[in-house]
Amino acid sequence: MNASVIDLRYKMNDVLKALDRNEEVTILYHGKVKGVLKSQTKSVSQKVTDHPFFNMTNSEEPVDSVMQQLRGGRFNDI
Repeated sequence: MNASVIDLRYKMNDVLKALDRNEEVTILYHGKVKGVLKSQTKSVSQKVTDHPFFNMTNSEEPVDSVMQQLRGGRFNDI
């Protein structure tokens, strides 16, 4: 996607949507390329069946303890 400085000011939502789609956004100033914006992280889609909590019927652990392990504690990062 090409975006001028005016587009950055008035249509930033469209620029951010392009970055969400992992498109490169080329910044133009007076028709000349000034820079390129790239998405920092690429979204990795994961199937629901790959999640460790899926199909937990075979597990002997209680659901509450498994949920606590997956979520982590509220204040663990402090």
